[in-house]
Amino acid sequence: MAELQRHLGARGIAEPDAQSAIDELCAQGYLDDARYVQRFVEDRRTLDGWGAERIERALRTVGVDDELIAAGLGDRGPGEELDAAVEVLRRRLRRPPEDERGRQRALALLVRRGYELEVSYDAVRRWAAGDRS
Repeated sequence: MAELQRHLGARGIAEPDAQSAIDELCAQGYLDDARYVQRFVEDRRTLDGWGAERIERALRTVGVDDELIAAGLGDRGPGEELDAAVEVLRRRLRRPPEDERGRQRALALLVRRGYELEVSYDAVRRWAAGDRS
């Protein structure tokens, strides 16, 4: 909703009018931050392979409340996050790294995607060891 409010303000819509329109859209069920967060999290994880940190940053950038972000990200445990990170490595790199340069490249890929550093290290180690689970 904060993003829509900024957009309307940038278009020259007065604050009371913008708030009235937003309230009307919420009442009719067209605007729902919780539903937006859930869809955003699912899409970024599934389509883009993003980790929790990058998703959280993106949602904060558009003005989503911290409670909604926590609720949207809370459904994945540490094991699932690790599995997702290994899957990103499988999709993006042809084979597990064989040298330090390859491991650093794989680690950097995961960190850019928003995976925590510890999860990224574990994923690279697991993938380099040949564990494809």
